[in-house]
Amino acid sequence: MEEKQAKPYDVIIIGGGPAGMTAGLYTSRARLKTLLIENGLFGGQMTTTELIENYPGFPQGVSGDELSRFMEEQAKRFGMETVSDEVTGVNLEQELKKVKTYEGEYTCRGLIICTGAEYRKLGVPGEEEYRGKGISYCATCDGAFFKDSRIIVVGGGDSALTEALFLTKFVSELTIIHRRDALRATKIYQERALSNPKIKFLWNSVVQEIKGDSVVRSAVVKNMKTGDVKEVETEGAFLFIGLVPRTHFLKELVQMDESGYVVTNENCETSVKGIFAAGDCRKKLLRQISTSVGDGATAAFAAEKYLEEG
Repeated sequence: MEEKQAKPYDVIIIGGGPAGMTAGLYTSRARLKTLLIENGLFGGQMTTTELIENYPGFPQGVSGDELSRFMEEQAKRFGMETVSDEVTGVNLEQELKKVKTYEGEYTCRGLIICTGAEYRKLGVPGEEEYRGKGISYCATCDGAFFKDSRIIVVGGGDSALTEALFLTKFVSELTIIHRRDALRATKIYQERALSNPKIKFLWNSVVQEIKGDSVVRSAVVKNMKTGDVKEVETEGAFLFIGLVPRTHFLKELVQMDESGYVVTNENCETSVKGIFAAGDCRKKLLRQISTSVGDGATAAFAAEKYLEEG
């Protein structure tokens, strides 16, 4: 690690999801000295997805864990270096960009931010208290613990429905609680969820509190139209109500929107020359593995051109 800290890199990539690994593949193949810094598992949220059906090239689908492994192997094959650490800040005071982590500092000429996003918290009483005691944000990680249980899933988008469908393999009954009267998910997921006998729905409803003893026992739910409040018995609560970008460490270094997503142009260039953003942390219309891969390739190519011109 000391050796890596001592030498400047052509490109540093922050984040090892599909955007980061694709960027690393492209910069390494361009013979740019590349370091990827990842504070968790390579693949990011992709690793917790049981079956990915909409990534081209896998007609029968592919597990997130397997696809992550393929991408990692491919990127490292061309010489990309990696470090397991968390980035705490970026300093632009000197000619080289300085990336600070908990365990050291690294310098580079070009920087690609691929930090992705994490699941949004409900922010209700009981959520933190029962996290890991019945509250989960990952069906693949925790689904098997709820065999023959009655649980709730909060949300109505793609993540909520794909995770709910996976959970039906284990649970006896599942109630999806959604604040609207119609789902937002892709039609094929809606069709599967609406036709699954294990899945019920509470429409126009929000969770106001999670209750329990040593583990989750119930959720207090309010109907937004009628104002009625009731307590729903449950042995687990899976929360999928959207994403929050992991961009807190940037501290207004680059332009971001009101939600914290990095603003870029079509070439993945940020408001600061030599800094690029790709994947779910970037402000854009669609956040999917395929769009992250495209972002990663674009950001890497743009970084290569920036270094050639500099």
